[in-house]
Amino acid sequence: MSGLFERFFDPVAFLLVFGGTGLAVIVQATAADARRAIAALRPLLRARPEEDGRTAERAVRQIQRISEYKGIVCADRVKTPVDFVRRAACRLAEADGSETFAAWARDDLDDRRARHEGAIRLWRSASEIGPAMGMIGTVFGLVAMFARMHDVAAMGPAMATAMLTTLYGLFIAFVIAGPIAARLERLSRAELHWQERVIGRLEILARQEDDAIRQWRSRRFAQSA
Repeated sequence: MSGLFERFFDPVAFLLVFGGTGLAVIVQATAADARRAIAALRPLLRARPEEDGRTAERAVRQIQRISEYKGIVCADRVKTPVDFVRRAACRLAEADGSETFAAWARDDLDDRRARHEGAIRLWRSASEIGPAMGMIGTVFGLVAMFARMHDVAAMGPAMATAMLTTLYGLFIAFVIAGPIAARLERLSRAELHWQERVIGRLEILARQEDDAIRQWRSRRFAQSA
């Protein structure tokens, strides 16, 4: 096993490809995107957007029921483990009207979408840069190999470096960064889908509350006239 590891590990090739890819990605990305890309690794395997969506749907139904009896000012009394729904319920209860809530919802979803896209873009960029760094390493290795053609024994290490840099670049693209970017993109789409659905239903509640308030004011005005 150790012999196999030694055969496929070249510190120079590893540093060139992995280090070069990391440096190029960091130069391209913002510090915030880099932090989010690393932080996204934590929920990569633990995130369950479908389950979160079902839990959110149950919480929204509870919000609808409590709003029918006590008004949306009591929406924040609903307990749910889903942080997004908790925040949305609090905003709904505190909002001056449906327009205020809708504006907050749009801003929050746009900000969330931008954060997701930043992290995905970084991993996607790494999957594209990795093979390019591998090709650069291959060129270096071939140049070193041709420079040592007078010594056949010295050509072997240079050829190995040339081949391994290509292997490392493909490994980054198709085993590490590419799959991570694809999964994060799928998780992001699924999460934003149920969050938009939740916001849509809460906006309907807010508009219904606005209509009820307008009708109540109209009746009061008619009675006092």
